[in-house]
Amino acid sequence: MKISGAEAVIRCLLAEGVDLVYGYPGGAIMPVYDELYKFQDQLHHVLVRHEQGATHAAQGFARATGKVGVAIATSGPGATNLVTGIADAQIDSTPMVCITGQVGKHLLGSDAFQETDIIGISTPVTKWNYQITEAHEIPEIIAKAFFIARSGRPGPVLIDITKNAQFDELDFSYEKCTSIRSYTPRPTLNLEKVKEAADLINNAKKPYIIFGQGIILGEAEEQLKALIEKTGIPAAWTILGLSALSTDHPLNVGMLGMHGNYGPNILTNECDVLIALGMRFDDRVTGNLATYAKQAKVIHFEIDPAEVDKNVKTTVAVLADVKEALNALIPLVENNSHEAWHNEFKEKYKIELESVINEELNPSKNHGISMGETIEMINKHSNGDAIMVSDVGQHQMFTCRYSKFNKTKSNITSGGLGTMGFALPAAIGAKMGMPEREVVAIIGDGGFQMTIQELGTIFQTKVPVKIVVLNNEFLGMVRQWQELFFDNRYASTKMINPNFIAIAEGYYIKSKKVTKREDLDAAVAEMMASKESYFLEVMVEKENNVFPMIPTGASVSDIRLN
Repeated sequence: MKISGAEAVIRCLLAEGVDLVYGYPGGAIMPVYDELYKFQDQLHHVLVRHEQGATHAAQGFARATGKVGVAIATSGPGATNLVTGIADAQIDSTPMVCITGQVGKHLLGSDAFQETDIIGISTPVTKWNYQITEAHEIPEIIAKAFFIARSGRPGPVLIDITKNAQFDELDFSYEKCTSIRSYTPRPTLNLEKVKEAADLINNAKKPYIIFGQGIILGEAEEQLKALIEKTGIPAAWTILGLSALSTDHPLNVGMLGMHGNYGPNILTNECDVLIALGMRFDDRVTGNLATYAKQAKVIHFEIDPAEVDKNVKTTVAVLADVKEALNALIPLVENNSHEAWHNEFKEKYKIELESVINEELNPSKNHGISMGETIEMINKHSNGDAIMVSDVGQHQMFTCRYSKFNKTKSNITSGGLGTMGFALPAAIGAKMGMPEREVVAIIGDGGFQMTIQELGTIFQTKVPVKIVVLNNEFLGMVRQWQELFFDNRYASTKMINPNFIAIAEGYYIKSKKVTKREDLDAAVAEMMASKESYFLEVMVEKENNVFPMIPTGASVSDIRLN
């Protein structure tokens, strides 16, 4: 079948099972958009308002569904506007394929109109990228792109296609890629290493599991649950691992990291065996590496060899797909309860409850609405079944600390890159990927204005996303640091905000503003009951801080409660 390169792009996407893409047209990608028009009954295109919104929406879709997200843009500024979302996907291991248009092959290197070396620019932040200059390359390269994006440790791939390759014809056939020479996405499981890990676990007095997003990406949620229930080992999560295990599970002891729970952080330096499952020992989890878990024997289950021994030296490294590895481990571990060890976590939780949590969830009447009590109110009306998509800042930490989750793939946030503006477009993608689930975006007044234009995408598509802006009229996380470490010098963190309600109503989105605590319950109930998109602005305490907190460079043992 002889077809144009542009049509081949669409047929390749359809062959990969893609039925939804996000993008923004322009000159260098116009042939592909012309084919999109012809195939619109099979491949739905969502017109975002900024190319960065396309990548974040594709991320939200991928994180909620486990499928590969797809974003399309033109050359030059269209391509460069994708880079933040691509970098975000790379550090958070999100499977995504980005397709960009490029000037004709004969113009490459001539500084032609809207020519940018997107291959050179994106190389550090992609799992793989490739520039197609001939039409016949399209099927093979797109097949490779999807295989690389979704296999092993997932990540973003960028394919740049010159305009001549889009116009020229090729004899089309498509074969999915299942292997690439010299690329081994799934290491071979070493059963001896699994046995070594089991021996350490069986002889441990204070074993401790810390799990990350690898559990979700590897679809190993049931294996994690089976392991902890058999062994009685307490388990704590990174923010990207949140929702892999139900938040009310009795062996779920809470959140790790800079603003994590008191016990999970303190007791990291008291366990005798530390079992890391699908997490990479990020600096926000470990604090000062010189003092991190030095007393413990460390077992690291990891699919990416680059992460093993990178930050924390392991005693046993199990390099493998985590689901396969846990299936091999579970029969080898002994039944246990570790009751005394669990009681240590409970005692630490009581300290945090009295020092931090009670006041956050039930603030004094002389204080304004807190972010924590707003999240708790959403829990009340969602029953822990909603997908929570948070932006970056204080509200993100409150969302992760206090949200309740019954289902996996329910916490979507920007982890490693910390991208303000992530939540609004990511929530659009999550809701389109999982239309049967309630999706709530939790955003600060600063991050909201980074991608506020995506309200236009919501208006045009009618996607029923619930948007909650927690407005403290500050760049709250930076302000907290300025208060604690820079003698209250609030340099460029106070926000003079517009009328968010008027803006939302300008996009014909139903909206409400809450300034009084007594109005919060009814407003959240109305939002959650709405069958359409809904914008809720909650005016929260201006100088509320998120605690506990591990100061930068400090040990996890130095976590502060105030």
